[in-house]
Amino acid sequence: MVRATWNGAVIAESDDTVVVEGNHYFPADDVRREHLTPSDHTSVCSWKGLATYSDVVVGDKVNANAAWHYMEPKEAAEHVRGRVAFWRGVTVEAA
Repeated sequence: MVRATWNGAVIAESDDTVVVEGNHYFPADDVRREHLTPSDHTSVCSWKGLATYSDVVVGDKVNANAAWHYMEPKEAAEHVRGRVAFWRGVTVEAA
């Protein structure tokens, strides 16, 4: 079981993550959506495609752009479709 936490809250928890470049990608169904707010931020990876970001929100604390996913990943990254990854202080570790 892998768990993502920030500011004392569990953001995601799953026994079905995919690790890419050191980041655990959680199935979207295993992410607690009440802690995510869509962001306008995007980035482009040469082999994964366009990443869309969300802020991680716990109480009145906001961790801007701390979650991302690929809505339409390139073929080489198809295995991350429907999955969410975290960074910027979100702790991801085996539970």
